[in-house]
Amino acid sequence: MTKAPTPTHPGYRGRFAPSPTGPLHLGSLLAALGSWLLARHHRGEWLVRMEDLDPPREIPGAADAQLRALAAFGLESDAPVLWQSTRGDAYRAALERLRGRGHAFDCHCSRADLADAGGIHRACVPGARREGPAVRFRVPPGSRVAFDDAIQGRFGQDVAAAVGDFVVRRADGPWAYQLAVVVDDAEQGITDVVRGADLLDSTPRQILLQRALGLPEPRYAHLPLVLDDDGRKLSKSLAGTPVDPADPLPALRAAWRLLGQPPRALDGAGAVDAALRLARAHFDPAAIPRMNAMPTPGVDP
Repeated sequence: MTKAPTPTHPGYRGRFAPSPTGPLHLGSLLAALGSWLLARHHRGEWLVRMEDLDPPREIPGAADAQLRALAAFGLESDAPVLWQSTRGDAYRAALERLRGRGHAFDCHCSRADLADAGGIHRACVPGARREGPAVRFRVPPGSRVAFDDAIQGRFGQDVAAAVGDFVVRRADGPWAYQLAVVVDDAEQGITDVVRGADLLDSTPRQILLQRALGLPEPRYAHLPLVLDDDGRKLSKSLAGTPVDPADPLPALRAAWRLLGQPPRALDGAGAVDAALRLARAHFDPAAIPRMNAMPTPGVDP
């Protein structure tokens, strides 16, 4: 396993990167607040990036609504919002570097072609052809990646066995999340990636891309997920109802508790600004639960 490059950006710079597929919900707020608190705890910067890479899944107006909701919760980016839909040239340049170094190849295989292999691509199916092939990142056998997550602890994955060659540009045209997030984290000088634990197993793929492209490898911290009573991720269930920007304190307190922080620390805060000041003063990163999921609390004040 090759040694990770040394980060070229000093200090701490974190980010929150929602997808405009719906309104802000409690799970999103947890990720936003957790990443914001960690950035402020380390006296660093906190940026917002809009991951608007998949137009068919996007809801018109959702991005602006998410930004307004974040502002209502007192969580505003320290730099202009970066929109991934404007970044095609940067992703294209990265893809050409991967091609030039032999790390990327055109793939004509369909999902049906890979069904017998459990959907994992290890070699192209002989004779498979389609117009507009996908582009995949080549994962050599034995490509095991391990890293120390600041919350979840040591995590390792044999990417070749568990994932196989993965898509960096889809057959229908959009850029894949894995490539875009790596390019943008490097471009923005992100030193610390704080996000939900549902993305924990994506991290080894991103580390492989960082190393293949010669990009800095940030630190990672994956927050516990919020599940509904049926054990489903909140954003993918009926419980994923929007938080109320017109009445932000109940949801803000709920997200604070989900981060393992003492509820009484926010007592007396009658406004968002006061709640965030108290949160910054009492925040303890070590109290964040080391688990991948936890049940939804009530959102009472």
